[in-house]
Amino acid sequence: MNSRRPGFRPPAPPRPHRHEPVVYLRRRILTVAAILTVIVVGYYGITLGAALTNPSLGANTSARAAEWGRSNGLGFLVTWAENLAYKLSPPKVGGAPSDSQFGSGPTAVKVPAGGHLPTPINIVSPAASPLPGEGVWHVAGRTTASGIPTMYEAFVRPDAIHTSYVVGVAWMDPTLLKAQLYSGSQIPGGGPYKYSAPIKPADSMNLVASFNAGFRMKDANGGYYTQGKTIIPLRKGAASAVIFKDGTMTVAAWGNEVVMNNQIASVRQNLDLIVNKGKIVSGLGNSNYKSWGTTVKNVYNVWRSGVGVTSNGAIIYAGGPSLSISDLANVMVRAGAIRAMEMDINTDWVTFSSFTGPLNTVTTAANGKDLLPTMMEQPGHLFANWWTRDFYTMTLRTNQTVAKAKG
Repeated sequence: MNSRRPGFRPPAPPRPHRHEPVVYLRRRILTVAAILTVIVVGYYGITLGAALTNPSLGANTSARAAEWGRSNGLGFLVTWAENLAYKLSPPKVGGAPSDSQFGSGPTAVKVPAGGHLPTPINIVSPAASPLPGEGVWHVAGRTTASGIPTMYEAFVRPDAIHTSYVVGVAWMDPTLLKAQLYSGSQIPGGGPYKYSAPIKPADSMNLVASFNAGFRMKDANGGYYTQGKTIIPLRKGAASAVIFKDGTMTVAAWGNEVVMNNQIASVRQNLDLIVNKGKIVSGLGNSNYKSWGTTVKNVYNVWRSGVGVTSNGAIIYAGGPSLSISDLANVMVRAGAIRAMEMDINTDWVTFSSFTGPLNTVTTAANGKDLLPTMMEQPGHLFANWWTRDFYTMTLRTNQTVAKAKG
């Protein structure tokens, strides 16, 4: 009999599990994510390590880390950390500085009349009761070949609350000095520029002063013009430090007091004016970051600097600790500014140096002195090729470097 049972059949091969493609895709995603994580972490680690040893990013590791963060899309985190640090350690209230912090050097100098601006009037202290020597102008920097002072320094407290701090103020005579903007390889970038750090020996022969410019350009809310070229488009109404081809300098709202013409050598814009028509601009206490900065709040008392112009054309620089933006404007007005603008802020970027020594000789860092002993950068940074930010110099005019014969 034939059996109706089917013949032997080998077992069918196992069917692949349907979830295997999903597992494979998941593994692939995790592998790619791991590779990307290693790349990102490695990149940030390497670049951060390089930044922490780069002197152009600041005098200390915290400043260098902050600059690295802002350059790598972490500006919001840096600002948060700075605000937190301020709240945890705000400026000291009360107290008094030592008498030695209000300057040294001659305060009463006999100078011939004519050919220069009159000596500035002493500054009335923003503090409630002035201390001995506060606000008194002292001769600083190189004088002309005839012995006429070209700049003066004075020191005041920022307000009636933070009375242990001292702000430095410099007054410079444009009839005796000529201004020059030095452009940096990083700020504003681009180039090459005729005037860029380091200061060349030939350009240092009769150097009198140097001071910082403004914010990083992406935070400045303004433009940059030099050497006949617009590096960044100029914004109408922006606070502008303008240098003319004859070496004179002014501060103005662009398009109002000054417009472009063939006598302008450079324009460096930074935010909006904080002093106009001899008065503090209203609204400085508001959190209007577009007008007056994005890194720290305007009401915070931190290191700030500013530059302004008086009614007779003198250039005023002010810089120091524990300054709100309103305090800075108040100091500028008290020093005689009719228009003024905030420049750079924070300890590493507020820099002002005066220089002495024989005329018509090369100037070095040894000839320099910081406006305040607490300024982080020493005068030598502008003679180093690693400095990448823009800054200003004030140099004796050629006709002031040789004594005039007495007739």
